[in-house]
Amino acid sequence: QVQLMESGGGLVQPGGSLRLSCAASGSIFALSAMDWYRQSPGKEREFVARITNGGITNYADSVKGRFTISRDYARNKVLLQMDSLKPEDTAVYYCAADKPGPGKYWGQGTQVTVSS
Repeated sequence: QVQLMESGGGLVQPGGSLRLSCAASGSIFALSAMDWYRQSPGKEREFVARITNGGITNYADSVKGRFTISRDYARNKVLLQMDSLKPEDTAVYYCAADKPGPGKYWGQGTQVTVSS
């Protein structure tokens, strides 16, 4: 059974920080590149960040320099450190993992709200 479980969302003021965590089942974590996506009301889901199983990362331009994706191999988790948060970062954030074939596995999402 493939499972991805996000946590760490919440309400934060502009300029603040949050760290999201995605707990992944062991087999997926070892084999897959892992992503974070987000979706705001009325908008399509958009890519945020990616980390390969070798640790190579890339980011959406909108978060580059503010967000950092990393892997905790000991705990089978993928982390997203979000700094200098802006109101436009408000969204439901989803963890995803590549399937062996086409498509991705998805978590249930965690809400991030940036507001004063």
